[in-house]
Amino acid sequence: MHFIILAEDKPNSLDLRLASRPDHLDYANKRGCVMLAGPLLTEGSEPKPRGSMLIIDVKDKEAAKDFAANDPYAKAGLFVKVDILPWMPAINAWITPKT
Repeated sequence: MHFIILAEDKPNSLDLRLASRPDHLDYANKRGCVMLAGPLLTEGSEPKPRGSMLIIDVKDKEAAKDFAANDPYAKAGLFVKVDILPWMPAINAWITPKT
C-alpha cells in the first residue's frame, strides 16, 4: 500500500537538515520502500528546503508510521509536523506496488 509522508521542517533548521541528510538518504535507500522522494522548497529566487515529501510502499499505516519515526531527520528533531496519508497511483501510474 502506498502512503505519502509530508513533513514540515522546524523554523531555522537548515543546518540540522544538512547535517542529517547523509544518514537520511542512507536510511531511505536501505529500507527499499521509497518510491519517490524529495524536499519541499521555499518560494523565491533561491529556494531552500523547508520539508520533505516521500511516497513509500509498505504493508500498512503502522509500517508507514514506523518508517517515518525512524527516519534520521525525525530522530534529529527536524520536523515540526508529519502527516502520513494513504495514496493510490492513478494518472501516469508509473509506480508499481512491491507489497
